[in-house]
This record gives sequence, structure tokens and C-alpha cells, in this order.
Amino acid sequence: MYEAPRFVVEVISATLYFILVKYMIKPYTLTKEVRYLGLPLGFAFLGVSEVILASQIIQPITGLNGFSVASRTFAFVFVAMTYFFSKEPSSNSQLIWSITLSLLIVDLAALSLVLIAPAIFNLEVPTSFSIFLRGLGLFFLGYISIYTLREHAKKPAPTTFWIPLGFILLSISQYSQLIRIVDSGYAYGFAFVGGLVTRFVGLAVFLYVAYRTFHRLSEKETPK
Repeated sequence: MYEAPRFVVEVISATLYFILVKYMIKPYTLTKEVRYLGLPLGFAFLGVSEVILASQIIQPITGLNGFSVASRTFAFVFVAMTYFFSKEPSSNSQLIWSITLSLLIVDLAALSLVLIAPAIFNLEVPTSFSIFLRGLGLFFLGYISIYTLREHAKKPAPTTFWIPLGFILLSISQYSQLIRIVDSGYAYGFAFVGGLVTRFVGLAVFLYVAYRTFHRLSEKETPK
């Protein structure tokens, strides 16, 4: 009963994530600093995850859901690393972030190869492994939420308030996915609806912040 609404939701979610990538790539294009790559990469992987989920509704492929879960988890890792290295850049921090980014990409490639096996042999990814990846993603979302809240507490401003709110809403949405895995009864429907609402409200928050920040920045730099 949830298949048609889910397809629409995944397509809209993917579209919104890729729109956010368009805004979030601007700091890197302006500065060429690799520490700014984490945000666009993270939201791009979230978009890829939604595309995979949408394709699974049209033509299910056994084992492919594991790629979606892995993409989502690595998305949150990329974003968390961006905030971790967001302090004033130095030669050492730039080098460490470059190495970290390379290692994350290698790890993602290795995990993708591991997840190919179930798809080839028509096997499902173990539920316990899926729960682990979702829990790991929730852990990094928690780190991001706490970090951005602390930054807002140091320098309160409207924009710095909306950012942690957006990540907290994504955390709630991620937690709802864990509930849907472990409980297929009444809690499943509640988590499904609650997860969708918090996801879209969170995305709306990020779109507002991204437009307000990066679009106005572009206007200032455009010659008149």
C-alpha cells in the first residue's frame, strides 16, 4: 500500500538533494579547498540513495538496497568530516582532509564490491548489517547536530540556528528507518509517515539556508 507514495517521495527527495548539491558546491568552486567537498559529496550520495530506492520500487533487484543504505551512511560520514575539518585551514589540516577523503572513497568502493556479491547471487543483505549501517549513519548525524548546535551557541544567528535544526530533523528521519526495520506492525506506519514529514521539513530548512547563503553570495559577486 505504500509503494506508489514511496516512489513519489523518493523521486522528490532525490531532486531536492541534487538541488542542494548545486548550492553546496559553490564554496569549493570559489576557494578550491578540498575541505568544502564533503557537503556536496554528502548530499549527492543522499540523492543517489533515493534514486536507488526509487528504482527498486519499479524493478526490484535483490541486494541492491544495501547500496542505498551504504550510500546514505557514507553521505553522513562525508558531511561529518567536513564539519570536523571546518576550522581555519592549515597545510596539515588540508593534507589530513585530503587523505581522509581518499580513504573514505576507497572504503566506499570496497564496501560496494562487498555488497555486489549478494546482488550477483540473488541474496539479501543481512538485516543486522543494514541496522549497523543505519545506526552508524545516525551516530554521525548526532555528531553533526551537536557540533552545529555548539557553533550556534558560540555565535547565535538565524542561519546558524536553522542548520542544526535541519540535521536534527534528518536524524529523526534516520531513526524512523531503524524502527521500520525492527517493527513491521503499527510502529511501521507511524515511523513511515513521521520519517517522511521530518525528512521533507529538514530538506526545506536546508533549501532555505542554502538559498539565503549561497544565492545571495552569488548576487554579490555578479558584476553590475
